[in-house]
Amino acid sequence: MPATPPRVLTVAGSDSSGGAGIQADLKTMMALGVYGMSVICAVTAQNSLGVHGYWELPAEAVRAQLDAILTDIGVDAVKTGMLASAAAVEAVADAVAAGRATARAGVGAPLVVDPVAVSSHGDSLLSPGALDAIRERLLPLATVITPNLDEAALLTGVRVADEAGMIKAAEALRDLGPQWVLVKGGHLPGHPVDVLFDGEQMHRFTGPRLPDQHTHGTGCTLASAIASFLALGEDVPTAVVHGKEYVTGAIQAAFPLGAGIGPVDHAWRMRHTSSGAGGEATGGTGVSG
Repeated sequence: MPATPPRVLTVAGSDSSGGAGIQADLKTMMALGVYGMSVICAVTAQNSLGVHGYWELPAEAVRAQLDAILTDIGVDAVKTGMLASAAAVEAVADAVAAGRATARAGVGAPLVVDPVAVSSHGDSLLSPGALDAIRERLLPLATVITPNLDEAALLTGVRVADEAGMIKAAEALRDLGPQWVLVKGGHLPGHPVDVLFDGEQMHRFTGPRLPDQHTHGTGCTLASAIASFLALGEDVPTAVVHGKEYVTGAIQAAFPLGAGIGPVDHAWRMRHTSSGAGGEATGGTGVSG
């Protein structure tokens, strides 16, 4: 019988175009060799041009999905994305907190929080009260959070215009309770810089800005990659490095689908391996989603 791969759960929204959200998460998990599972909190109607609408699932549906997975299959890491409503955030926080208190179904496993508030097209993805619930209930439970600059500003009030501002935002976010904070600087001009902070050490990641405009789903993909590498046993800084390398390759192989921002290629490593190209891309990503 083959060995069972690490189990990673994504709790997020569905992207009808397949480039972000639950779909991007599951593609990333499969590409990185872990077993992906999903709890859907919202359904979106979106494409390369933007989010045209979204519909929240009731909290009881979110809780039922969580219970179904955690009482049977269990998890080795959890990643959250678009939670949409305060009730969904509360359901997730309750499940994680209860699991950690009892070591139930592996919920003491790492939690990666991508505090999705606004899409890459500028569309709001949270109902009133959801951001406060993320700040107060979910961030204190997180192993690592992965906000972009807009999300960092919404959570802390710190507006970032340069790298010094990113460091200030990382410090303010760390005060909200997560073990690690990864602030993504892809929205700043010039070569992208990300900073990772654990309250003591500030890690700095740099790299060239990739010219490809097709970056739909990069934020979801990076958070899912980090969760996957944590489930595979890596520590947070190493998981971030490997996650960024994976996203870099996915952007370089992105698909020019639709009339707007196309999706990245989550299967780029599989295609390179099957074609004999081999090797992994390295360097920065300019991830901002």
